Amino acid sequence: MATNIDKAFYAAPQGLDALDVGPEPIEIEIEDPESVTIGIDGMEIVIEPDAESTDDFDANLAEYLDESELEDIAGDLLGDFEEDVASRKDWMQTYVDGLELLGLKIEERSEPWEGACGVYHPLLAEALVKFQSETMMSTFPAMGPVKTQIIGKETAEKKQAATRVQDDMNYQLMDVMKEYRPEHEKMLWGLGLSGNAFKKVYYDPHLGRQVSMFVPAEDLVVPYGASNLEAADRVTHIMRKNSNDVKRLQVSGFWRDIDLGTPDMVLDEVEKKIAEKLGFRATQDDRHKILEINVDLDIRGYEHKDGDGKPTGIAVPYVVTIDKSSGTVLAIRRNWKSDDDLYQKRQHFVHYGYIPGFGFYHFGLIHLVGAFAKSGTSLLRQLVDAGTLANLPGGFKARGLRVKGDDTPISPGEFRDVDVPSGSIKDNLMALPYKEPSQTLMALMNQIVEDGRRFANSADLNISDMSANAPVGTTLAILERTLKVMSAVQARIHYSMQQELGLLKVIIRDYTPEEYSYEPEAGSRKAKQSDYDQVDVIPVSDPNAATMAQKIVQYQAVLQLAQGAPQLYNMPLLHRQMLEVMGIKNAQKLIPMDDDQKPTDPVSENQNILMMKPVKAFMYQDHQAHMTVHMSVMHDPKIMQLLQGNPSAPQLQAAMMNHINEHLGFEYRKQIEQQLGMSLPPQTDKSGEDVNMDPEVEARLAPMLAQAAQRLLAQNQSQQAQQQAQQQAQDPIVQMQQQELQIKQAEQQRKAAKDAADVQLKQSQQQIEAMRIQTQKETDEKRIKADQLKTLITIQNDRKMEIAKLGVDFVKQSAKNKHDSESNQQRLMADGLKTAFQSKHNQPTKGD
Repeated sequence: MATNIDKAFYAAPQGLDALDVGPEPIEIEIEDPESVTIGIDGMEIVIEPDAESTDDFDANLAEYLDESELEDIAGDLLGDFEEDVASRKDWMQTYVDGLELLGLKIEERSEPWEGACGVYHPLLAEALVKFQSETMMSTFPAMGPVKTQIIGKETAEKKQAATRVQDDMNYQLMDVMKEYRPEHEKMLWGLGLSGNAFKKVYYDPHLGRQVSMFVPAEDLVVPYGASNLEAADRVTHIMRKNSNDVKRLQVSGFWRDIDLGTPDMVLDEVEKKIAEKLGFRATQDDRHKILEINVDLDIRGYEHKDGDGKPTGIAVPYVVTIDKSSGTVLAIRRNWKSDDDLYQKRQHFVHYGYIPGFGFYHFGLIHLVGAFAKSGTSLLRQLVDAGTLANLPGGFKARGLRVKGDDTPISPGEFRDVDVPSGSIKDNLMALPYKEPSQTLMALMNQIVEDGRRFANSADLNISDMSANAPVGTTLAILERTLKVMSAVQARIHYSMQQELGLLKVIIRDYTPEEYSYEPEAGSRKAKQSDYDQVDVIPVSDPNAATMAQKIVQYQAVLQLAQGAPQLYNMPLLHRQMLEVMGIKNAQKLIPMDDDQKPTDPVSENQNILMMKPVKAFMYQDHQAHMTVHMSVMHDPKIMQLLQGNPSAPQLQAAMMNHINEHLGFEYRKQIEQQLGMSLPPQTDKSGEDVNMDPEVEARLAPMLAQAAQRLLAQNQSQQAQQQAQQQAQDPIVQMQQQELQIKQAEQQRKAAKDAADVQLKQSQQQIEAMRIQTQKETDEKRIKADQLKTLITIQNDRKMEIAKLGVDFVKQSAKNKHDSESNQQRLMADGLKTAFQSKHNQPTKGD
């Protein structure tokens, strides 16, 4: 803190000693401990500390700037403000003049006579009320105006975060921000009327929460040539604060604590006209008119600097608050984020537009159908006045004709006294020839009103143009043609509301407590800020469908398509979305989906299927046990008997089979993994979303899966054969058949054995016969040989006997004829020897 001046701080000027001057007193005044004011020779030198080194980023820079510089800034900005107001004069004049056509003020007319018709045709008001009502139901349904959209890949954690953010945002807008719905309705009224409406989104330290306030188009001034709020050179918000509000902001340090004096009590011409057109009497306003200007400035001491720390002369965004009546600058604050090196302007306003025009300001119903409403009002008044004149005509009467009490109208059934100067009464009266209301005028008014309604898109849909049996596509085409203009307006509102919700999301994330003020259904209370970083918030309104009827017809068209191929559609999701469109609360409880299911035991799954509730199988379950329980209930005769009369039996059986197939698929996957000896890549992530397999992984995995499938097939076939054999063994019929087969086999074996024995016996007999024959043959041969030998022996014996006999005879003879028989004996002996020799050689001989 500087309280004195170093003697060597300034160099002494040359020639100072030559001056014949006396010592001048130096006055040092310290009003602010952070600054020093030095008075010398009638001049004041103010030594301020370095502003950028003493204040924080969000400080009010007006506290550190010189008053003269503040006056220059205020003067320049007020001049620019007046130019901006003048640039939109024609648009504003049309808007102000059109307010009268709403008919909110009862007009007492004296022309063409006192008490003439002062009614306004409700064309403009009707179109405005319909637009506000339809748009309010579309953008602010009973479930809340906010839904969420996940940023990036969907996961289970992100889905839970999206649900928590959606619930919290709807809770904030519907319960915490009590002003949001009324402000939103006023915004829609101003939007349809003038074509422009603005929302200001900011954090209110007094309330300690976020705020989104409606700003009428006449209170937000933008250069007419600007294309949008982001590109506008200036955006000026005209605020009105009473003295107490101003004092509160000054005491809190948000504004400079400076006397603003008495506010101007006079309203400007536009404010007066708006009040008069809307039926109010406004002559003065005791509130301060504060201008909050979003503008780019190059303020001395806070210049934009380059990398070397040198000023570049580039203007950067600021928010400057000025009291209009006194021209006093109340606050100057930086309008970019502290960590933003690009100095991008922070947005606090959201522009809602009806029909865009050539400049910044859009056109509303006043500009579009104001002329139709004015013409309709004129024709309607003429018709009413004509009927009044036809029913109560005026005319002439004779000067001497007097009617008692002629100042008051005659009541029904009343007769009054008349003084007739001469003749009859009808001779003294002549009515003017007024005509009845013109039918041509009526037709012209109806045509103008119909054209205006059609142009404003507020005409009722002609039901006779549609048949009850017409296809949904035809009905949808008629709705689309009728609501085409309104659909475009709704799309613009959806876009603007998405910007508004985005600003609210940032404030809730950054300024509100770090945890939820309630216990979420899923997740931790302290996950608030991280939840808001993972999701986007968008309106529940559908930019492609302007009304609920159009949305329902669209879903009906999808349902008709789904009936032709129900297997292609997610029917529970389709019906749940239909309920959400219709505004039915807790649609997720009315129509539960597979993704909402939790693992349960097989008996509970059977109960859910019988009650037609969705069920879901999970990879880690015991699928064999589940399928056994499910198949048991399907083959239970008692249950099947009870379901015979149930019309939902086919659907129940189909649901059961689908669930069994789901378990079967998981079981087959497990068996393939067992054959592979490893786990297959997951089909879904933690959030249940499908996972795309890498083509290279799939190409390498396919041959391995083929081999595993073949092995599993062979294993299952073997097991099936064994099971069939076991089942057949336990079947009595099969057992009887097996016994009969065994008997037959035994009989066949006996017969075969008998045949074999017969064959063997026959062979033995044949062998015996052969042996007999051989033995007989050998016996015969031996007998023959014996006979032959016996014959030979006999012959030999006979020969020997003969020889012996002959010898004896010879001896006897020799003795007798010794001499005589000597020669005969020799002859006889030779003949005998010869005969014996021949006999011996003629007989067969054996080796004996």
